[in-house]
Amino acid sequence: MNPTLIRARLLTFTRCPEGPDDDTSYRYIADGGLLIEGGIIRAMGDFATLDATGATLIDHRPHLVLPGFIDTHLHFPQTQVIASWAAELLDWLNDYTFPEETRYSDPALCATMAARFLDRLTEHGTTTAVAYASVHATSAEALFAEALARNMRLITGKVLMDRNAPEGLRDTAQSGYDASAALINRWHGKGRLGYAITPRFAITSTPAQMEAAQALAHAHPDCHIQTHLSENHAEIALACELYPQARDYTDIYARYDLLRENTLLGHTIHLSDREVAALAEARARPVFCPTSNLFLGSGLFDDARLRGAGLVNGIATDIGGGTSYSMLATLAEGYKVLQLQRQRLHPLRAFDWITRGNAEVLGLADRIGTLEPGTEADLVVLDASAPPAMAQRMERARGLVDELFTLQVMGDDRAVAQTYVAGQPCKAAQA
Repeated sequence: MNPTLIRARLLTFTRCPEGPDDDTSYRYIADGGLLIEGGIIRAMGDFATLDATGATLIDHRPHLVLPGFIDTHLHFPQTQVIASWAAELLDWLNDYTFPEETRYSDPALCATMAARFLDRLTEHGTTTAVAYASVHATSAEALFAEALARNMRLITGKVLMDRNAPEGLRDTAQSGYDASAALINRWHGKGRLGYAITPRFAITSTPAQMEAAQALAHAHPDCHIQTHLSENHAEIALACELYPQARDYTDIYARYDLLRENTLLGHTIHLSDREVAALAEARARPVFCPTSNLFLGSGLFDDARLRGAGLVNGIATDIGGGTSYSMLATLAEGYKVLQLQRQRLHPLRAFDWITRGNAEVLGLADRIGTLEPGTEADLVVLDASAPPAMAQRMERARGLVDELFTLQVMGDDRAVAQTYVAGQPCKAAQA
């Protein structure tokens, strides 16, 4: 296959910007070129300087090309319970989520929904996802198979849950271990796939199952671990009641050696100083889920406090407690959550966060999250003037930062002109 040369305005980050005037943290090329071959970026630079011999030219001018967005926490089986009314987290889980997830024992349903799930992600510019499957191995199998067919980078895992869930949505400590081990053997490291050891949260796992998760984690240190922590006050109280020997919610996971550098902890809102210090010592990764936290009324994520302790935070949609597949919409709500705490999410940091920053959270910044030569050719093409209201705003934009902030506050899938996964376009033309 011939190489591809993409012409557009290019933006990529080299480190986390320290403020809106930090122009040394990124590289912006007004007339840039990306040479792509075999799903890898081979060269990046001024268009006029690149050798395009034998390449197929795709001209995306005047649009802006960034690395594809990375979503570090969402739930594959919850796509059809988005926008379900409930009083708070535990009600929402029991009334909607758990009944919905019982359906994912059906391989045919899983296959259909896996294709639709990944379609929704790429439509919104997301090229890498860290997803929870259901308790059924069939759900993880289907999602892995669909991502492999698309050569898409995906991290997922079968949920471990052996209590406090309905019939048909529980495994056992042994069956959960066996199914997870088989999935790791079959899928981890295949193509662009990775496995996440996935105890849903302490409430739905007995001590025996937490020991099984610990054994999996010890046996597979290169697998991510994903779970939930301190999303909601009622959740925290129940978790601590179920594990009375633990000092706090965080200590439950620590006691089973589940806190480490590749542990992803959804929410992490209501933490004591001791818990923050424990997470920092373990170098675990908190994940901010703003649309979900606002929708369920869970609380406000204190990004500055955690970063001040040395933690590296992710940001994610948390579908289906989250209300949008769009990382742009996620940034918009994240901006508001942080504004309420007098923390300013400026647009340079915002776009670094959902690209290079989330890649750093996953330990994959050498492979994804930038436009550097040698990295995987996952790209998003953004048109800040696609929706009429945004076009009207852009008439008065004063430069790149204004354009990014317009995308951050007003953007959604309509602003995504194209998405490339491993160098292949995967978004149908908009009507």
